[in-house]
Amino acid sequence: MIARPALLLATALPVFLQVATAQNQANVVSPEILPDHRVTFRIAAPKATEVAFTGDWITATPEKMTKDERGVWSVTLGPLPPASYIYSYTYTVDGVAIPDPVNPRIKLRARGSGSLFEVPGETPEMWQPRDVPHGKVEINWQRSTVLNGETRSFWVYTPPGYEKDLDRKYPVLYLLHGSNDTAAGWTTAGTVNFIFDNMIAEKKATPMIVVMPFGHAIPFGGGRGPSPGGAAPQSNTLLFEQYLLSNLMPTVASQYRTLALPESRAIAGMSMGGEQSLVIGFGHPELFRSIGALSPAMPHELADRWAAALADSKGTNAKMKALWIACGRQDPGHLTASRRLDSTLQEHGVTHTYWETEGAHNYALWQRQMVEFLPLLFRPVTSTTARK
Repeated sequence: MIARPALLLATALPVFLQVATAQNQANVVSPEILPDHRVTFRIAAPKATEVAFTGDWITATPEKMTKDERGVWSVTLGPLPPASYIYSYTYTVDGVAIPDPVNPRIKLRARGSGSLFEVPGETPEMWQPRDVPHGKVEINWQRSTVLNGETRSFWVYTPPGYEKDLDRKYPVLYLLHGSNDTAAGWTTAGTVNFIFDNMIAEKKATPMIVVMPFGHAIPFGGGRGPSPGGAAPQSNTLLFEQYLLSNLMPTVASQYRTLALPESRAIAGMSMGGEQSLVIGFGHPELFRSIGALSPAMPHELADRWAAALADSKGTNAKMKALWIACGRQDPGHLTASRRLDSTLQEHGVTHTYWETEGAHNYALWQRQMVEFLPLLFRPVTSTTARK
């Protein structure tokens, strides 16, 4: 279940319908990308008293929009770097957050939604489509016995040529999204399928199957850490772990040609998904030998779940093929958690890579992090502690 649909409809739908009607009457164009790479955003809301703009590249307060004589609110921002990544934004109309009614590119979230746009560039980046062989992305549906019979979707990327050589099996990466995102996020906003296509074509990444599930095992906002008194089933992280191990992984193994070896499995994610990857990966070295944590939240289970792995660093290092942690310097909360995690691993002698660079808490950074992380997977590479 996604979260409180009745409440969302009651508050947002009247505003959205009013704005959508006004947009059609005013023939609004939004977003409008200008020749100098500035972008103008518009929304018709003649009855609104205040409209603000929020973009995932804006780390300060929301931008105030101004209204013209037709009741069309607008703001021009930038210039924005071209071909950098897919930008996400929302409007807040009299306190109600809504996507752009005239932009068909929607960013779905566990609660609410936004809109997407790109600033074209002359040369496509690694996360943009290039003239190379493309893999496929499929949407699968599964009834979960762990999650009260809920039917959930999971997205799967298969590499170019997967359907031709039916005898070949592939390593598999379980790629997890962040809080308030969905199973679609890594593909629709993160364009991770193009990253895999391009890096495989350049032989910078091993062809692999990528599984992208929905990471909210309980409704968004219900908490991620252990419940008081040790009531673990109410922890989103631990309940999602049960779902992944008991439902998702057996289904993937039965439907896709995956290599059934821990050396051929990896788990990675950003933000909440980074925390989940660390908890599940360290908790199950018999299943996963590579872990990637992109801008992770600090795992609540660090002291308990990882005690054995931290105490036996020699054994942990022998098992782990890649342990990779990264964060952006413009992401204060997660940066603190990532530095603490790096220090803890260093103190216990656990071999890992720590990659710190400029960037905020958005797909612009996570795409660049994936480009750095993927070459480490499923190859005879030894991780080292590093900083950039």
